[in-house]
Amino acid sequence: MASKTIPAKKQQELQATYSNYKNTLQQLAQKIGDVEQEAEEHKLVLETLEPLSNDRKCFRMINGVLVERTVKDVVPALKTNAEGLKKVLDDLVKQYKTKQDDLEKWKVGD
Repeated sequence: MASKTIPAKKQQELQATYSNYKNTLQQLAQKIGDVEQEAEEHKLVLETLEPLSNDRKCFRMINGVLVERTVKDVVPALKTNAEGLKKVLDDLVKQYKTKQDDLEKWKVGD
């Protein structure tokens, strides 16, 4: 097979496209890691609060302010947040896989 000579401009475009794919994948992977960590924190807090009495005092950080609540008030909000994080995580993983597939198709196409 004869080697193809690719003009310098085309080569730069290909490199830029490849770098763009890689950067996007790296950003998505970082977001996935952040959301996984936050979901794990929610899980640990829920596991800690579940066996406690509903009237027990607990504290929750809301927009940088520590507020006093009861377990009964905090647990439903934590569960809702945890479910939301799971959905966001699923969406990010789908985006990552789609972008990864796009990169593979692009590699084969060129």
